[in-house]
Amino acid sequence: MRKVLAVTIERARRHCVQKPWGSLDLRPWDDRAVNGAAIGEIWFERHQATSPEASLLLKLLFTSQPLSIQVHPDDAFARSIGLPNGKSEAWYVLSASPGAKVAVGLKRRISASQLRTAIEDGSIAGQVQWRRVEADDVVTVAAGTIHAIGAGLVIAEIQQRSDTTFRLFDYGRQRGLDTDKAVAAAEACPAEGAAASRRLSDERTLLAASPYFVLERIDLRPGARWELLAPRETWILVLSGSARIGRLDAAIGDGLFMEADRAGVTVGPDGLKVLVAYPGPDPEADLLRLGREHAVSGATLASGIPPLSAEAVPS
Repeated sequence: MRKVLAVTIERARRHCVQKPWGSLDLRPWDDRAVNGAAIGEIWFERHQATSPEASLLLKLLFTSQPLSIQVHPDDAFARSIGLPNGKSEAWYVLSASPGAKVAVGLKRRISASQLRTAIEDGSIAGQVQWRRVEADDVVTVAAGTIHAIGAGLVIAEIQQRSDTTFRLFDYGRQRGLDTDKAVAAAEACPAEGAAASRRLSDERTLLAASPYFVLERIDLRPGARWELLAPRETWILVLSGSARIGRLDAAIGDGLFMEADRAGVTVGPDGLKVLVAYPGPDPEADLLRLGREHAVSGATLASGIPPLSAEAVPS
């Protein structure tokens, strides 16, 4: 009798973070009452607090006011001040009010001394490069890039695991600025344009790729059966629809974590759209395979993960 392989997959814990620019209504991404506290971020964490820390952090951001104008350090600068790593990130816009904007980079290159003056006199607010965004837009923010997020947005963010932010301007919120570190960390210039999204298959769209992470969107038709392989740490965020993934039911707003494992995916009646993020720099060739009657059998896959038997695919 063929042995049924166990599927290990975690439902991520949610950690809500209060922010002065946050929202009182997190629906449909989270329907819990916030008790009058403005929630700006939801962090998705490993199910057990004692689990090894992941290298990536998946967040949801909710903005009723603009965030500070800020910059994150790169790895070299972070380590020079005693931190383990820097912070590069990518944003996927889930929803946007009409006219909602983000800022990435400056309108023109300025010197370090000019940047310092702009922070001290507040004129940096007029030097960042704003642009309008709408749902499904993708924005990449390399470490060292001066940036900001405007009001009226819900954003999914994948980033290097770091909470280090140097503020350059904060709209009078009485929080301290980090002038010296911001000047040292920032590339005070226009940002490079991000590579355009591209289709990897009918189901997979590559949204962003960097040395630190790959971000994909996967769209699956109703009732389909697939196999998801995760040789490295992999974060999943359900954007719409529903599915049985491994032994877990997943619907909009749910976050899942996988690592060195694989899971059967049975898609619900409304289809399934998810974001999937994992360490970079290149997309995983075997991330998604047809399941059940099309399941791979025999030798271990090139990823090193044993193939999923038909019996192990949830019905």
